[in-house]
This record gives sequence, C-alpha cells and structure tokens, in this order.
Amino acid sequence: MAENKLADMSTDFVIRILKLTDGIKGHYSLANQLERSGTSIGANIREAKYAHSRPDFIAKLQIALKECYETEYWIEIAQKSGLLSDDVSKTNLHDCGSIRRMLISSINTAKGKIK
Repeated sequence: MAENKLADMSTDFVIRILKLTDGIKGHYSLANQLERSGTSIGANIREAKYAHSRPDFIAKLQIALKECYETEYWIEIAQKSGLLSDDVSKTNLHDCGSIRRMLISSINTAKGKIK
C-alpha cells in the first residue's frame, strides 16, 4: 500500500515540477536540472517495482532518494534567486520532503528484510 502511495505522490510531484519549470524563464540550465532531478524521482520509484532482486530494489530507491535531495537543492536555489516565490518553494520542498521520508523508510524496511 505504501508503495502505491509513494508512486502516486511522486507522479503528482513531477506534474507540479513540470508546471513549475515551465514558468522559469531565462534560466534554462536551472529549470532543466530541476526538471531532470524532479522527474527522475518517480522514474526510479517505478523502476524499483520491477527490480531483479532486493538489492536492486534498494539501489533504485537510493537513486530516487539522491534525486530527491538534488531536487530540494534546485528548489532552494530558485527560491533564493527570486525565481520562485516563498509559498511555491515551501509547498514543493514540503512535498519533496514527504517523498524523501517515505523513501528512507522504504529503504530501511527493505534493508531490514535482508538481514
């Protein structure tokens, strides 16, 4: 159940990221990096669903986690440079943080089943 919630949250998040980056004009490289890291989160979560093994599953979720951290970085940069409002940044950082916490929990659970 949590796996579906994580997939659904990441899908909703990527749609918001795509709309958000569409509004960032004149800063292609920042918008591109934010879009790439933001969309990668959900893609890796979906890939994990069909992992070849538990270690592969964990590896895919860890990649998604790293992309989550990178996405938070780009959102913070966009906020601090005035490209995103504080409200938009806060909402997206909160959502990204929720996905991050779920990923950490899922990784820890999967690692616990290996032992």
